[in-house]
Amino acid sequence: MDLGLKDKIVFITGASSGIGASAAQIFSAEGSDVVVSFANNSVGAGQTAAQVQANGRKAWLCRMDVSDPDDVNLAIHALSPEIRGLDALVLCAGLSLHHAFAEITPAEWQRVLAVNLNGAFYVLQACTPLFRDRSSVVLVSSVSAQTGVSHQAHYAAAKAGLVNLAKSAARALAPRVRVNCVTPGLTLTPMGLDTIAALNQDYAKNKMLLQRYATPEEIAQVIVFLASPMNSFMTGATVDVNGGRDLR
Repeated sequence: MDLGLKDKIVFITGASSGIGASAAQIFSAEGSDVVVSFANNSVGAGQTAAQVQANGRKAWLCRMDVSDPDDVNLAIHALSPEIRGLDALVLCAGLSLHHAFAEITPAEWQRVLAVNLNGAFYVLQACTPLFRDRSSVVLVSSVSAQTGVSHQAHYAAAKAGLVNLAKSAARALAPRVRVNCVTPGLTLTPMGLDTIAALNQDYAKNKMLLQRYATPEEIAQVIVFLASPMNSFMTGATVDVNGGRDLR
């Protein structure tokens, strides 16, 4: 199936590992050039860029702290002159910390929201002038936005905010730009493995209809479809990819 992504330019935050890196690989395999955005993992970002180039597409590295609006604006303005517009934006940067509800400090609360929620808004706002007609945005939320998590109250709250940010942005940017959200279940990424390690050994069996965790590629495939021209009549929607977690 041709998703219509040949010669498109896609900007991905959190592209140095996990779901973001997998999305970059799939986008490039579909014929897109990719801006690989990252915060600190320069080695991972370089590996992602190399995968994009191995697929015969261009890759640009973009280092920025998504929680700092000034840094975001500087990074966007410093993009290569080759990037004259964006066809898709995937907001995948995230930070997950684990503490009991009573132990979350105000500083930790602010930090987690700054990366997961504020950062998505800052990047989306900064990239808006670059969007071409019929471009698309995908925000990566989490099943925790729907279930809540006692030891990750800040993360769950931030991810819930992304669901409504997607709806608000869909209204603001219509009809030129489509904006959708995906809510993955637990996924075998570096961040996801930290969460899984804190859970009961039988969590997947007891809590998920498919009784296993997602691979990054399984989530990324949905993201790529949502961002593609093939998905031309969906905006403001949230797509659950959680192995049936919300049905248990």
